[in-house]
Amino acid sequence: MAQTAQLRVIDHAENEAQRVYALQREAYLAHPFPSLEERKENLRKLDRVLTENASAIAEAINADFGHRSVEETLMAEVFGTVDGIRHAIKHVGKWMKPQKRAVAITFAGGSNTVIPQPKGVIGIVSPWNYPLFLTAGPLTSILAAGNRAMIKMASNSQNLARLLAEKLGQVFPEDTVKILVGVRAQDFSTLPFDHLIFTGSADAGRTVMRSAAENLTPVTLELGGKSPTVVCDDFDIEEAASRILYAKYLNAGQTCLAPDYLLISEAKRDQFVEAAKKIVAQRYPDTNDQSYTSVIDEKSYRRLRATLEDAQNKGATLVPLVPGATFNDQLRKIPPHLVLNVNDSMTIMREEIFGPLFPVKTYRSLEEAITYVNSKDRPLGFYLFTNDAKLQEDVLYRTISGGVTINNCVMHVAQHDMPFGGVGASGMGHYHGWEGFLEFTKLRPVFKNPRFSMLSMLYPPYNARTRQLLDLFIRFKP
Repeated sequence: MAQTAQLRVIDHAENEAQRVYALQREAYLAHPFPSLEERKENLRKLDRVLTENASAIAEAINADFGHRSVEETLMAEVFGTVDGIRHAIKHVGKWMKPQKRAVAITFAGGSNTVIPQPKGVIGIVSPWNYPLFLTAGPLTSILAAGNRAMIKMASNSQNLARLLAEKLGQVFPEDTVKILVGVRAQDFSTLPFDHLIFTGSADAGRTVMRSAAENLTPVTLELGGKSPTVVCDDFDIEEAASRILYAKYLNAGQTCLAPDYLLISEAKRDQFVEAAKKIVAQRYPDTNDQSYTSVIDEKSYRRLRATLEDAQNKGATLVPLVPGATFNDQLRKIPPHLVLNVNDSMTIMREEIFGPLFPVKTYRSLEEAITYVNSKDRPLGFYLFTNDAKLQEDVLYRTISGGVTINNCVMHVAQHDMPFGGVGASGMGHYHGWEGFLEFTKLRPVFKNPRFSMLSMLYPPYNARTRQLLDLFIRFKP
């Protein structure tokens, strides 16, 4: 009996996803190119929903995590998102203008224009770690490009999902924006979207990509990875520690762009450790307080504890950074730790950590550090601390990652006029700003033939004159 009821719920969710998709598809076909003012108004609606409900959003996210500070949410999610919306409102008029392009010599007198057109119905699959920023961020690009959006939020974000579904539903018709609460990922990603953006783990990304392939749906994947942080000897260690540890322990390390491991010279390691003990203890004097975020669920909590135990069993040295802080099984709190003397046999150096554990690996030369980074999968972020401009350039052009922040961590994601996205194992595609607009746009080339084209002089039957003209075209250098 219970199984039958569960099947009815699943069927309802699947049918609901199909119903909304059909509704949005029909609306797109009826009105495939929203005007500039319509796009701006949709972005303003999104802005109003977020600003007017900022406190309720923060409380919903806190409820989903168990503990997550309101201030972290307001700063990292609400402000970052509305700032991006306002950037899009300011620039979308320029982005959507047709672009004139050069004409090939054979068609002199004709014209080439590229028209940015909306793709249609876009699917968003967003994660739990920054559930607002990673839902509303892509939605900003999607609405700026003139599309319609269906959204599947993570099962660990249901308080926020229900709140946003209600608030967005009050200002957007279903045929424009719809959050589908309770729909399964497999029922969502198999819909024939015109584009699908997914943020999450690499394994889940592969599944989503396989589902999308059945409909030849293009995908944007944001997958994370092990983002390295390299500190060079010329940079002040205390200042580096202050910036790195802020980015690392924000959201208790549950950040796809978080510094995943540190590479520092042997001579500077102990200085970094001492600085970390002082800084983190001041910032999080009580890890059971709401200012320090809970691990999202029991499965993740157990995984992180097992990761720490595995490292210790294989010879790592654990350095707790908050005196007296203990593991809290009820609140799922793991005190911040540095993990020293790590090696690649340890889980902590093989898998993305996604928690408040920070391995520290030493190098004897910077060349050794670069070689190590390049031997691994391409990460979503790369962080380099040095004031030497030549060294910055050298390291940049010898490595590759989704994005880079120099002399800080993570902050490139907050720059709205730069693309954000991964490369290789950390993902594909971009959003934010102009590149986000392009990601969800079809750049449609339009050639207008001239009244007379030299091409007509090359029609068959071919003769010596034809050959002379072709030789002329081939030798011509404009």
